[in-house]
Amino acid sequence: MENEQVLVVGATGYVGGRLVPRLLSAGYRVRALGRSVEKLACRPWGRNPNVELAGGDVLDADSMERAADGCGAAFYLVHSMTAQKKAYARADRTGAQNMAAAAAAGGLDRIIYLSGLGDPDDADLSPHLRSRHEVETILADGPVPVVVLRAAMILGSGSASFEMLRYLTERLPVMITPRWVHTPCQPIAIRDILAYLMGSLVKTDLPPGTYDIGGPDVLSYREIIDIYAEEAGLARRRIIPVPLLTPKLSAYWIHLITPVPADIAQPLAEGLAVPVVCREHRIQDRIPLPLTPCREAVRIALERVRQNMVETCWSDAGTLTPPEWAFCGDADYTGGTVLECGYRIRIDAPPEAVWDPVIRMGGKTGYYFGDSLWWLRGALDRLAGGMGLRRGRRHPTELQVGDALDFWRVMVLEPPRRLILLAEMKMPGEALLEIRINPLGDGTSEFEFLSRFLPRGLAGMLYWWTLYPFHQWIFRGMQKAIARAAGRPILSGPRRFTPKIPDACTFIPDRTPPE
Repeated sequence: MENEQVLVVGATGYVGGRLVPRLLSAGYRVRALGRSVEKLACRPWGRNPNVELAGGDVLDADSMERAADGCGAAFYLVHSMTAQKKAYARADRTGAQNMAAAAAAGGLDRIIYLSGLGDPDDADLSPHLRSRHEVETILADGPVPVVVLRAAMILGSGSASFEMLRYLTERLPVMITPRWVHTPCQPIAIRDILAYLMGSLVKTDLPPGTYDIGGPDVLSYREIIDIYAEEAGLARRRIIPVPLLTPKLSAYWIHLITPVPADIAQPLAEGLAVPVVCREHRIQDRIPLPLTPCREAVRIALERVRQNMVETCWSDAGTLTPPEWAFCGDADYTGGTVLECGYRIRIDAPPEAVWDPVIRMGGKTGYYFGDSLWWLRGALDRLAGGMGLRRGRRHPTELQVGDALDFWRVMVLEPPRRLILLAEMKMPGEALLEIRINPLGDGTSEFEFLSRFLPRGLAGMLYWWTLYPFHQWIFRGMQKAIARAAGRPILSGPRRFTPKIPDACTFIPDRTPPE
């Protein structure tokens, strides 16, 4: 029904971020729910007049009830693996209960939930898939009709499954794999996922219930690897399955080789350890689609990656919660000492000229100076279970709030003046890096780097002071290199500076969602 307002819960996630523009193109009004309104606003569709941005959390029942009020239907596209890690099952349970209650209070017509394939009666079903099925049950127990779409591996540029496949195949000509590499799987292209989601909304006569959805091919993971290698122009990969490689060990190996962290890789690997194929095909009678073959889905995803046209990425779903101490630099307020290291230069250039190389930082571009040390820090972080540098960035020249940038997360983006990055690497404390470009009114600019760190215990203090000389050297070198990349001369500096207290207390803007 055109002009109906539809609630999308999980609008900044991989699927939700692609669904919103399709809803708008079909004439729907969208209320997009996310933990950060600013992150929502920075999406390409965030300023569309038919989009209403709603700050909230599925774990907050009141915010869910406010978000559902006035909507006709809701897409529930969240899971808590990224945000809650090992506690995801409990978080998913609470979120589903809040969604069901909010839908009932708001009088919604239906809830559409994207779940996972797998036989619920299979004793070997992974905890992740069991949690997905539990969410189905909780939603269906409410008074609002629920349409559940169960899918297996999603093939699309930027999906966690595709990134895992891409890096494993490209980096390992010989693979020692677990036995599940021969387990049958029915992957589905992201375009078909979106078409089924849209059809579940448009087809108002679609009976509530659970529907299996999948592509036209039932393949083993080994066969999918072979297809990827052929489409990428690689030699056939040699696969050596061994019985002792458990999903947990597989997850750590995937963590070291691919950008997908172990916390996400393990549920994905566990999901592949049991057959995930469609057991019924009723959806095809109600929503007939020309399904995308696996080979074509891989080809399209690869082309999107090569053209830097990745619409959304699995890392988009990361949390965007600044640490409390970032709201004010006062040590008494934060409950500890915030350590700082700042350098500034004066450069013969307007902010726009300096901003261009700054916004390209990270990913394949690197950090302009000391890249071997950045690589070493990323490798150590990866070994410690962190993100490392392999996550890269969604686009080589574009950033938006909430984007992952190697082992950073974009917290504040104010072109061409200010960029604040939250550190997501493993460390004994919390860190932020702020880059400011202040115009001086005479065609020149003041270019600042400021690192802030709240140490955690003695380990945090040792960590800071051990790396402090490297911070000084790297910051000075980066500023000089960025000036060279901008093609502009340095007029003075780099020189050390300490921020004023008023600057510190406006470090991160307040993002409390509006009532």
